This record gives sequence, structure tokens and C-alpha cells, in this order.
Amino acid sequence: MPVSLPSVALPLASFLPWLDLGGIAVFAASGAIAAARQRLDFVAACFFALITAVGGGTLRDLLIDAPVFWMHDATAVLICGGVALAVWLVPLRLWPERALDLFDALGLAAYAVYGAGKALHYGITPISAAAAGVITACVGGIIRDITAGTPSILMRHELYVTAAVLAASLYIALQAAGLSTQWSIGLAVATGFALRVAAIRWGLSLQPHKGR
Repeated sequence: MPVSLPSVALPLASFLPWLDLGGIAVFAASGAIAAARQRLDFVAACFFALITAVGGGTLRDLLIDAPVFWMHDATAVLICGGVALAVWLVPLRLWPERALDLFDALGLAAYAVYGAGKALHYGITPISAAAAGVITACVGGIIRDITAGTPSILMRHELYVTAAVLAASLYIALQAAGLSTQWSIGLAVATGFALRVAAIRWGLSLQPHKGR
């Protein structure tokens, strides 16, 4: 989305758009790595980078009645292309085994916070804004996995959506408590990322349904 919005207070305009660009970059990297692991060509890597980076944000903007951000500003598309090129030029053997998961975890936390902040700016109530943050964070990765023909990340029985809920809700709570925007963003992103990384490392999960 554009780097500034006329009606946003200075702290929001200064920090959240940069968080958006960071989320786009790391999600694009996860999409491009997924394409590289499937031995797809460079155009496919760009496509995977794009759908992963903008999938959740597109749905969020449609739901909160905002202009779809990458339709009005080519920055997101250019970032996706640049990130896909960078990933494409690096041999797969140089990427850590967990690179996709770690990029995805960082994008998840960053985009959950950004999505919640943008929803609040458009007048969405706090609970619904947190839900918008979760949608922003999770949908792109789901689209990436389905397109790649791999089991969705939601089916791994690890804390995933929960990390997005934590990041988005914590940001909203800290803002309501009067904490500065930069501290709210930093703490919320760090907490959501830490929970997701812990889930990857130790297989943390909630109690599954017991069936019959």
C-alpha cells in the first residue's frame, strides 16, 4: 500500500506501512522458496512470491472495504519480483532446511499486526480488527501450500493461527493501553514470531478434537 495515508496519525503512517513492506518481502521469500523446492521456473517463482505476499492482504482489503493495496501501488509487485529473483539466484543447498518456515513465521507475525492496524484505521471494531489481522497473516500461506500441492501448514498440528491471533490481539491491546505505536508493533511482532518459532522447534500445539 502507499507509504502514507492522509488521515492516519503520524506514528501510524510512519511505522505500519514499513511493517507492510517487510511482511510482503518475507512472505514473498517463502513463496519463492516453495517454488524453488518444486524445481519450477523463474516466472513460477515470481507468481508464488506474489500470491503468498498479497493473498491475505487482498482478502482483508475486500472485507474492510479498502482499496486493494497492490492494485493502486506497484511497490508490492516489484518487491515480490525482486525477492523472487534473489531467491532464484541462490542455490537451494545454501538455504537452511527451515528457511521457508522461518520466513513464513516472521511474515505471519508482521502481517497479523499490520492487518489489525489497517483494519482499526478503517473503523473496524477491535475484535473484528484482530480477525482481519489473522486473515491477513494466514491466507497467503494457505494459498501458497495449496498451489504447490503440499499439505496446508494448518494441517501440521502446530501453533500457527494461534500465533497470528496473539500478535494481532497484543498489538490492539497495547495500543488501547496507550503504549507508543513503535513499541506496540515491536512487542506484538516479536511475541507472535517467538510463539511460532517455538511451535516449529518443539511441535507445540493445542489439544486436538477427541473425535468420538
